[in-house]
Amino acid sequence: MNAIFIGYRCTGKTSVGKRLAAHLGLPFYDTDVLIQEASGQTIEQIVETGGWPAFRAAERRTIAQLALQDNCVIALGGGAVLDPDNVAAMKIRGRIFWLAAGIQTIRERMAADAISDAQRPPLKGGDRNVEAALVLEERTPLYEAAADFTVDTTAKSIDEIVAEILDALS
Repeated sequence: MNAIFIGYRCTGKTSVGKRLAAHLGLPFYDTDVLIQEASGQTIEQIVETGGWPAFRAAERRTIAQLALQDNCVIALGGGAVLDPDNVAAMKIRGRIFWLAAGIQTIRERMAADAISDAQRPPLKGGDRNVEAALVLEERTPLYEAAADFTVDTTAKSIDEIVAEILDALS
């Protein structure tokens, strides 16, 4: 059984996923990292050269490969839920945890994340603060529908979040 994390940017998918994987002694995979390693490009470069469809195709391939794994922790990119096939593939061998956070927390975390802008292109081409609210509003129903469990990460430490996930897994 895999533990799979979904959610918007800067909600803790990678940080929590790494900590949970270390605690459980399982491998950790971040789809955004795997896509960048396989292509030799940042997400922003992939989108610049092939557009979002090129990135989403790479994401779909990566998720299909990860869906064959068992006993691992996986962080999906924030938009992975846009493709129902991604969600269906992950549900076969995993429990999906939606890591949610309030919009102000997301904005603060994005501002503090030095690599976020360098590796993550705008999704709608506008101001990131406005974009975050719009995209989160669009994706929330998809996150809700895909999730087996929801964890609000707004005011919790990584260890508190991991403890909550461990309780859900047991």
